[in-house]
Amino acid sequence: MAEAKKKTTKKAATRKKTASSSGAGGQRPVYIVDGSRTPHLKARNKPGPFAAADLLLGCTRPLLLRQAFDPGLIDEVITGCVMPGPDEANIARVVSLRLGLGEHVPAWTVQRNCASGMQALDSAAKDIAIGRADLVLAGGVEAMSHAPVLWTEEMVGWLGAWMSAKTFTQRLKTLGQLRPQHFKPVIGLLRGLTDPVVGLSMGQTAENLAWRFGVSRQEMDEFAVRSHHRLATAQKEGRMDEIEPLYDTRGKVYDHDDGIRADSTVEQLGNLKPVFDKPFGNVTAGNSAQVTDGAAMLLLASEKAVKEHNLPVLGRIVDANWAGLDPAQMGLGPVHAMTPLMQRHKLKPEDIDYWEINEAFAAQVLACLRAWEDSSYCKSELGLRGAMGSVDQQRLNVDGGGISLGHPVGTSGARIVLHLLQVLKQHNAKRGMASLCIGGGQGGAMLIESA
Repeated sequence: MAEAKKKTTKKAATRKKTASSSGAGGQRPVYIVDGSRTPHLKARNKPGPFAAADLLLGCTRPLLLRQAFDPGLIDEVITGCVMPGPDEANIARVVSLRLGLGEHVPAWTVQRNCASGMQALDSAAKDIAIGRADLVLAGGVEAMSHAPVLWTEEMVGWLGAWMSAKTFTQRLKTLGQLRPQHFKPVIGLLRGLTDPVVGLSMGQTAENLAWRFGVSRQEMDEFAVRSHHRLATAQKEGRMDEIEPLYDTRGKVYDHDDGIRADSTVEQLGNLKPVFDKPFGNVTAGNSAQVTDGAAMLLLASEKAVKEHNLPVLGRIVDANWAGLDPAQMGLGPVHAMTPLMQRHKLKPEDIDYWEINEAFAAQVLACLRAWEDSSYCKSELGLRGAMGSVDQQRLNVDGGGISLGHPVGTSGARIVLHLLQVLKQHNAKRGMASLCIGGGQGGAMLIESA
């Protein structure tokens, strides 16, 4: 039995090492020409000012207006989204038509939980790499404040009976079966952030990692404060120029990530109570990502399109990788996704100039860093001979992350790639790695290079 398990583990490790992705194997290079995003708007206990489709339009329209080619030349539109509204089924197609790209331009929506935006980029990159497309719009969107509030199955059953009742007597009888508990709502957002297989919320999985790797409350809060301070500095110095302002129907302007707490301190965060493991946990609202609305869109192109339309280039998608792991440890997804990518390209941590690891939770990011420094974990879980090494935190999420600017789940995978390209450009650096943990026990990573 032990031998069989050993062989299975070895096969799984081999699959991880050889899993191919866009940009590898001598296929056509894939370039990122340009990109935009909306400001991330914090959810404040009511639907935000913009539906998901409006957010995506808000960042894509100015992106297209900057281009010299006819927008009708776009080959396809791919968008990541986890919770589109009832009028946004296949939201990529809705937005493509509203943009006026033309009925002939196909569009499709992908869903890989927190990495949906990165999945859209990877899907676009693959189509370009194998010659199916030359110009693709790819990104992600989420209006988390508009997440649905649902009825229970009991209430749905009662409504069905009410609609089936034909006579006054039947309706009176059905009305008599209505009970107060039928009116208890199901909060779609909370259900969506809970893993149905292991029965744990995403915050509880972060508590698992904090316990496993000894991440203290102090460390989590210090990481969170640093995220806010870094974003504040980036805003002050004008380093968030990928943001396109939004205007609501009353003329109000939204031009920055509004969940930032520039005056945040460790002492303030220390007063917050744990949310996911009461009363003994350490993961709080203050050291977790914010519930946020936002969108990001990037323009990807083949070398042929770049030359034909004389397009500027931000960078190149070198490769991407996806990995699976225990859903109860889902926050470690980045190390499982990045490791095979590093191995394929014979890279060490010091070979990466800048990193973006999505800040779902401070505990989760810190646990990822410790896992790569832990030779035991690297040997048993990643199939390495020893520890992978250390990530320089001065080069990680240098302008803040999900804790300070929010984590619209369908958007973040695209946002971190776009901003990482901006960071590489601003620092005259070459190579970057973007990665996310994914609810359900997965990880995604993308290796990029600047122009």
